[in-house]
Amino acid sequence: MLPAIGLGCMGMSHAYGEPNDVESIATLEKALEIGVTFWDTADIYGNGKNEELISKVLKPNRDKVFLATKFGFQARADGKATDFNGTPAYMKTAVEKSLKRLNTDVIDLYYAHRIDPNVPVEEMVGAMAELVKEGKVRFLGLSETSAKSLRRAYAVHPISALQSEYSLLTRDVEKEILPTCKELGITFIPFSPLARGLMTNTLDLHKLKENDFRKTLPRYQEEYAENNTLLAEGFAALAKNKSCTASQLALAWVLAQGDQIIPIPGTKRRKYLIENAGAVEVVLNSKDLADIEALLVKYPNIGSRYNESALRLVDKS
Repeated sequence: MLPAIGLGCMGMSHAYGEPNDVESIATLEKALEIGVTFWDTADIYGNGKNEELISKVLKPNRDKVFLATKFGFQARADGKATDFNGTPAYMKTAVEKSLKRLNTDVIDLYYAHRIDPNVPVEEMVGAMAELVKEGKVRFLGLSETSAKSLRRAYAVHPISALQSEYSLLTRDVEKEILPTCKELGITFIPFSPLARGLMTNTLDLHKLKENDFRKTLPRYQEEYAENNTLLAEGFAALAKNKSCTASQLALAWVLAQGDQIIPIPGTKRRKYLIENAGAVEVVLNSKDLADIEALLVKYPNIGSRYNESALRLVDKS
């Protein structure tokens, strides 16, 4: 059985400031200790470095971890993602490289990181299904896909999980994706359930480091940053009234949106791992939910979750 909350490992090697492998390893070991055994990575995170990092703890504890990784993004020489490649030929080479970096014989959950507009989803998922038959992969997943593409994929092979961004500030999936997942019995995996740290009320949005991915996103810039700083402060006050942290309240809200939801907040620090895991103890009543909605209405100028170049890779078919 999977835990109620998983662990997003991207930030250990990618996107959010400088890596700290020593603390990241300690965080993975602590995750095992407290039962956070659903780990999420991808081959593009650190251009393979994140999978290699995880393997150091995964190898001696393979039977304790449910491991998810992804394929599709290709890196330039500088390590940054380019366009998505969902071709069967590319997938076959990508999965072998992931297996080698992870030092494992099988991946529990293998995602297509996006939908390739140049490859029919049936063709891509059909090729992924071959990996299941070969025993290299146990379950298949998709990421940032539309409900229509999800149904097309599911007709080819069961899709066990769909991963998309979902938080108090990113709620696009509520219209079609969440109902479709519920109908088809697909587990929904929200990434960035803390809005990339925004809802923790611990970020100074004006002091993000130059190598921090968030500096490229509208939510962390100019008037949006001002709105979101006030929103985070108000949210932290609600959390204090519930005797929990803002992170725990934000995760509790996500968990309250459906039984088939497993958020994967990312962290490279033991302190935040333990804090996030404690969100399962926070129970929200109707007044709590109404107070949260009222706060969101009060501060509506939140900004887009992605810049234009990133949004073009989100499936809207």
